Amino acid sequence: MPRLSGRVACALAVPLLVSACAGNGGMAGESHELKTLSDQTAAEKRAQIRLQLAVGYYQERKYEIALDEVKQAIAANPDDADAYGVRALIYTAMGENRLADENYRHALRLAPRNPDLSNNYGLFLCDAGGKPAEAMTYFDAALKNPNYATPVKAMVNAGNCSLKMKNVDAAERYLLDALRYDPDLPATSVGLARVYFERRDYTRAGFFINRLTETAKLDTLSADVLWLAIRVKHMLGDRATEASLAAQLRKRFPGSPEYAAFERGAFSE
Repeated sequence: MPRLSGRVACALAVPLLVSACAGNGGMAGESHELKTLSDQTAAEKRAQIRLQLAVGYYQERKYEIALDEVKQAIAANPDDADAYGVRALIYTAMGENRLADENYRHALRLAPRNPDLSNNYGLFLCDAGGKPAEAMTYFDAALKNPNYATPVKAMVNAGNCSLKMKNVDAAERYLLDALRYDPDLPATSVGLARVYFERRDYTRAGFFINRLTETAKLDTLSADVLWLAIRVKHMLGDRATEASLAAQLRKRFPGSPEYAAFERGAFSE
């Protein structure tokens, strides 16, 4: 669940990307007040416009154009942590993991207390970076920040990363915290279904699969989530729902590893 931090997210009003709509928290003038948008210099405003454009191109998967816009944003404002964070997202999408890592680290040097950057870097480390244990430090740093607007994202990410390390107890704690924070978030239901499937508590896993299908449309679920739901329903003996989910998997992901696993009946893997 990557998030864009600061003013970029607010300017775009992108779902799941909500923040304080302020600068990076520097001091303005001799009054030592926190810096706000009205304190922006002309160069900072130019950088903001370029960064908004970069995010738009990133979302359209036009990565080379997005990179060029970020380059111009950094040229206008070299100390903008958001710009390096966005460039890290772009490099991650391009499979340039070394460059993504460098940009995340530079962004966090500029804004070490930015919870959005910490969460994003944690997600990168857990997935593309292949360092789930190190990722947990960044999720926890984000969660300790009282100004974090949407801590549920880091809770879910930390839960999923704990599952990747086979730490089911820790995963359950993070995901139950997420459930209390936002009971209707589909990602939380998926994570808890995985937790209880790992424990072979299929009744509880089924409860969260049912919550998932109540809060998300079947045609929006990924192949791995559909396969999880199929396995849970199979273990519960709910053949009608299993068949319906399998039809979705067959229709939308016929060449996927998940459909191949279904075909060979690997329900307990």
